[in-house]
Amino acid sequence: MSKLERTCIEFLVKSPQERLCTLQNLGLARYASFLTQMPLTTANIRCVMGFLGNAQHVKFPKLVDADLGDLVLDGANLIRGDLSGANLRGTRLFEADLLFANLSQADLTHADLRGAALYETLWSKSIVTGCRFGEGLGLTQEQYEQLKCCGGVFDRR
Repeated sequence: MSKLERTCIEFLVKSPQERLCTLQNLGLARYASFLTQMPLTTANIRCVMGFLGNAQHVKFPKLVDADLGDLVLDGANLIRGDLSGANLRGTRLFEADLLFANLSQADLTHADLRGAALYETLWSKSIVTGCRFGEGLGLTQEQYEQLKCCGGVFDRR
C-alpha cells in the first residue's frame, strides 16, 4: 500500500469537521460538500487520491465510480465533474451545479436533482428510475424525453 493510499484511508476515517480542516489547508474546501461525507470504500479511496495526491492542480471533481449513495449534496459544485459509473442512488443533489458533468453509466435511482443546473450534462447509459428532476433545468428536449422514458420523474414540461 502506498503512502498516498494510507493518507486517503486516514482522511476517510476522520470526522466531517476534521476532513474540512484538511481540505481547507489544502485549498480544496470548495469540494467539502462531498469529500466530507464520502464513506470509506475502495472506489472512494481511488477518488480521494486524485484530490489529495495533486491538490494544487485539481480543477474539476473526478469521481469516477465513486460511492455517493444516499448522501445530501444540496448545492454541491460538480461543474465539469466526471461522475461516470458513480453510485448516486438516493442521493439528494437539490440545486447542485452539474453543468457539463458526465453522469454516463451512473446509478441515479431515486436521486433528487430538483433545481439542479443540468446544462450540457452527459447521461449515456445512466440509470434514472425514480430520479426526481423537477423542471429539468438545462436539459434539451431530447434528453428530457429519453430520461423520462427511462423512468425519470419530472414536475412538468
